[in-house]
Amino acid sequence: MEVGTGCGTSGLWLLHGMAPEGILTTVDVNGARQDFARGLFSRAGAGAGRARLIRGSAGEVLPRLTDGGYDLVLVDADAVSYPFYLEEARRLLRPNGLVVFHNAMVSSPEPDGPLRAPDPGETAVREVIRTVREDERMVALLLPVGSGLLAAIRS
Repeated sequence: MEVGTGCGTSGLWLLHGMAPEGILTTVDVNGARQDFARGLFSRAGAGAGRARLIRGSAGEVLPRLTDGGYDLVLVDADAVSYPFYLEEARRLLRPNGLVVFHNAMVSSPEPDGPLRAPDPGETAVREVIRTVREDERMVALLLPVGSGLLAAIRS
């Protein structure tokens, strides 16, 4: 499961790493991006049934997906919604499933305070990191790769 199809790059890597019978479900509100990704998947040899691209808001789509139906949830979407995506990922993941958040270490060089209002995206990312760290059902790892990855296994 991928939240934020983008141009399909991460989805393509997920497809390459999946078992041959695996199906990638990817959600994005931008239809042009999904069309591009669909073409990329096809040119890379991913069969028509290997990727299910759902066009729509993740806020509307994720609640309709099957509980415990996914091994991995990759989130590369609007950071403000990360707390919601974490809540949905915990529901969507099978036991020992993995949730990964992109841009987990993005922050402004200026601290929040009297000269700078808190950034909603940064605040949401910090909330997700804190929530995962405090959740006894999750084992987390923060990777300083690029803009940071937060990975957490659901026990």
